[in-house]
Amino acid sequence: MKKFLKGFYFAFEGMRYSFSTQLNFRVHCFVAVLITGLGFYLGLSTAEWLWIITAMALVLMAELANTAIETLVDLVSPEFNPKAGLIKDISAAAVFIAAVMALITGILILLPKIIYAA
Repeated sequence: MKKFLKGFYFAFEGMRYSFSTQLNFRVHCFVAVLITGLGFYLGLSTAEWLWIITAMALVLMAELANTAIETLVDLVSPEFNPKAGLIKDISAAAVFIAAVMALITGILILLPKIIYAA
Protein backbone atom coordinates (compact mmCIF):
# COMPACT_ATOMS: atom_id res chain seq x y z
CA MET A 1 0.00 0.00 0.00
CA LYS A 2 2.90 2.35 0.78
CA LYS A 3 4.32 1.84 -2.72
CA PHE A 4 0.90 2.52 -4.24
CA LEU A 5 0.54 5.81 -2.35
CA LYS A 6 4.10 6.80 -3.25
CA GLY A 7 3.05 6.57 -6.90
CA PHE A 8 0.58 9.41 -6.31
CA TYR A 9 3.36 11.48 -4.76
CA PHE A 10 5.53 11.01 -7.87
CA ALA A 11 2.62 11.86 -10.17
CA PHE A 12 1.94 15.09 -8.28
CA GLU A 13 5.66 15.91 -8.37
CA GLY A 14 5.56 15.56 -12.15
CA MET A 15 2.58 17.89 -12.38
CA ARG A 16 4.21 20.34 -9.97
CA TYR A 17 7.42 20.34 -12.02
CA SER A 18 5.51 20.86 -15.26
CA PHE A 19 3.38 23.64 -13.78
CA SER A 20 6.40 25.44 -12.34
CA THR A 21 8.61 25.16 -15.43
CA GLN A 22 6.33 25.04 -18.47
CA LEU A 23 4.44 28.18 -19.49
CA ASN A 24 2.22 26.28 -21.93
CA PHE A 25 1.14 23.84 -19.21
CA ARG A 26 0.18 26.76 -16.97
CA VAL A 27 -1.75 28.39 -19.82
CA HIS A 28 -3.63 25.15 -20.54
CA CYS A 29 -4.44 24.75 -16.81
CA PHE A 30 -5.71 28.33 -16.66
CA VAL A 31 -7.88 27.83 -19.75
CA ALA A 32 -9.22 24.57 -18.26
CA VAL A 33 -10.25 26.44 -15.10
CA LEU A 34 -11.93 29.18 -17.18
CA ILE A 35 -13.78 26.65 -19.33
CA THR A 36 -14.89 24.76 -16.22
CA GLY A 37 -16.34 27.94 -14.76
CA LEU A 38 -18.02 28.80 -18.06
CA GLY A 39 -19.42 25.28 -18.26
CA PHE A 40 -21.00 25.60 -14.81
CA TYR A 41 -22.38 29.02 -15.72
CA LEU A 42 -23.90 27.69 -18.96
CA GLY A 43 -25.28 24.55 -17.31
CA LEU A 44 -23.66 21.92 -19.50
CA SER A 45 -25.31 18.52 -19.73
CA THR A 46 -23.53 15.38 -18.55
CA ALA A 47 -22.69 14.40 -22.13
CA GLU A 48 -21.30 17.86 -22.84
CA TRP A 49 -19.19 17.74 -19.66
CA LEU A 50 -17.77 14.38 -20.74
CA TRP A 51 -16.61 15.83 -24.06
CA ILE A 52 -15.20 18.98 -22.45
CA ILE A 53 -13.39 17.04 -19.70
CA THR A 54 -12.01 14.57 -22.26
CA ALA A 55 -10.72 17.40 -24.43
CA MET A 56 -9.09 19.18 -21.46
CA ALA A 57 -7.53 15.94 -20.21
CA LEU A 58 -6.10 15.12 -23.65
CA VAL A 59 -4.46 18.53 -23.91
CA LEU A 60 -2.98 18.33 -20.40
CA MET A 61 -1.76 14.77 -20.97
CA ALA A 62 -0.20 15.79 -24.29
CA GLU A 63 1.54 18.71 -22.55
CA LEU A 64 2.89 16.40 -19.84
CA ALA A 65 4.09 13.89 -22.43
CA ASN A 66 5.71 16.72 -24.39
CA THR A 67 7.51 17.93 -21.26
CA ALA A 68 8.72 14.40 -20.52
CA ILE A 69 9.97 13.92 -24.07
CA GLU A 70 11.72 17.30 -24.14
CA THR A 71 13.37 16.58 -20.78
CA LEU A 72 14.53 13.17 -21.97
CA VAL A 73 15.87 14.59 -25.24
CA ASP A 74 17.79 17.26 -23.31
CA LEU A 75 19.25 14.54 -21.09
CA VAL A 76 20.45 12.27 -23.88
CA SER A 77 21.41 15.04 -26.32
CA PRO A 78 22.54 18.15 -24.43
CA GLU A 79 24.33 19.54 -27.50
CA PHE A 80 22.43 20.72 -30.56
CA ASN A 81 21.31 17.86 -32.73
CA PRO A 82 18.88 18.25 -35.66
CA LYS A 83 17.20 14.92 -34.86
CA ALA A 84 16.74 15.94 -31.22
CA GLY A 85 15.08 19.12 -32.44
CA LEU A 86 12.85 17.13 -34.76
CA ILE A 87 11.76 14.88 -31.86
CA LYS A 88 10.82 17.98 -29.86
CA ASP A 89 8.94 19.43 -32.84
CA ILE A 90 6.95 16.22 -33.32
CA SER A 91 6.11 16.14 -29.63
CA ALA A 92 4.94 19.75 -29.78
CA ALA A 93 2.82 18.89 -32.83
CA ALA A 94 0.97 16.28 -30.74
CA VAL A 95 0.08 19.01 -28.24
CA PHE A 96 -1.02 21.28 -31.06
CA ILE A 97 -3.35 18.64 -32.49
CA ALA A 98 -4.86 17.97 -29.05
CA ALA A 99 -5.32 21.71 -28.46
CA VAL A 100 -7.00 22.25 -31.84
CA MET A 101 -9.32 19.30 -31.17
CA ALA A 102 -10.16 20.76 -27.75
CA LEU A 103 -10.80 24.17 -29.30
CA ILE A 104 -13.17 22.68 -31.89
CA THR A 105 -14.93 20.67 -29.18
CA GLY A 106 -15.31 23.78 -27.05
CA ILE A 107 -16.65 25.83 -29.94
CA LEU A 108 -19.18 23.17 -30.92
CA ILE A 109 -20.47 22.81 -27.36
CA LEU A 110 -20.06 26.27 -25.86
CA LEU A 111 -20.66 28.71 -28.72
CA PRO A 112 -24.35 27.83 -29.29
CA LYS A 113 -24.98 28.15 -25.54
CA ILE A 114 -23.15 31.50 -25.39
CA ILE A 115 -25.13 32.81 -28.38
CA TYR A 116 -28.41 31.56 -26.86
CA ALA A 117 -27.55 33.10 -23.45
CA ALA A 118 -26.81 36.50 -25.02
